[in-house]
Amino acid sequence: MGSAPSSLIELEEQLSRPTPRVTEVLASLRGDLLLLGVGGKMGLSLARMARRALDAAGSPARVIGVSRFSQGQRAVFEEVGVETVVADLLEPRQVANLPEAGAVIVMAGRKFGSTGDLPLTWAMNAWLPATICQRFPARPCVVFSTGNVYGLCPRASGGSTEQDEPRPVGEYAQSCLARERIYQYFSPRLEIPLAIVRLNYACDLRYGVLVDLAQRVWRGEPVPLEMGWFNTIWQREANERTLLCLGRLTIPPQIVNVTGSETVSVRWACDEFARRWNRTVRYLGHEQETALLSSSARADAWWGPPEVSAPILLDWVACWREAGGVELGKPTHFESRTGDF
Repeated sequence: MGSAPSSLIELEEQLSRPTPRVTEVLASLRGDLLLLGVGGKMGLSLARMARRALDAAGSPARVIGVSRFSQGQRAVFEEVGVETVVADLLEPRQVANLPEAGAVIVMAGRKFGSTGDLPLTWAMNAWLPATICQRFPARPCVVFSTGNVYGLCPRASGGSTEQDEPRPVGEYAQSCLARERIYQYFSPRLEIPLAIVRLNYACDLRYGVLVDLAQRVWRGEPVPLEMGWFNTIWQREANERTLLCLGRLTIPPQIVNVTGSETVSVRWACDEFARRWNRTVRYLGHEQETALLSSSARADAWWGPPEVSAPILLDWVACWREAGGVELGKPTHFESRTGDF
């Protein structure tokens, strides 16, 4: 499990540290690993974990990250041994020119700002998957999705399971369900072994639901309670589970929730931060009986429950903020009950 990271170097090292079982799965990889849309919050640590696991396995496979990349971002990936390709994945010719790969992880998608440009959201989340499938037929593939496709469920239910019928709220979630359906359509037709990862919510101390709540308590800002519960998972373990999905690919695709095992109370988390910092929390509204919650039972049965529990992760987030650790300033907007992001 490790101890709380106390510096950016320690944080990035821990987030990308592979476990022996990740190394074992990647050792069987035939060909290079291609990560599409790697420029987002989770991309660097996931790509670096894959690179470290392949190195530990003595594999010659390359890890190649594809993104439009912000200024200076490519150099950070190259420094840790991840090769980079600059491409706009919405340009079919650029997708056609991507390098060959033994396996593909698709991180490309659009959430934040979705409401402001819904056509772009649908293009990224629902049209792009067809282009990717047609470019990489028969290639093992792991695809990121989101627990938002489930919609809200009763807190007492323990969270939505992979067998539950999706009930997406808002166009963002609807477009994500469309993304899944496209992959489900092409997987048997193009013989693509595939896994769909429904993630919510990863936390790496610089962002995440706990970081959002810590910021509000620290600054004395009111905390809305209508979305009164959530799931969260240490990003290192989200990275691990994503890469382990390369050993769980099926035709048609298998779906797996990647999240924490606990249903975490917003009020409990804020009260813990307030007690630690001797602050008073001002709450807005009251907890509703439903929330966006996912059950991790399938993933836990495959790989065991996450090692980093919610109380431990909360303590790490608090320590990080107390030490003045850098934050990304990218809120999750987990409190939205209307599907607007």
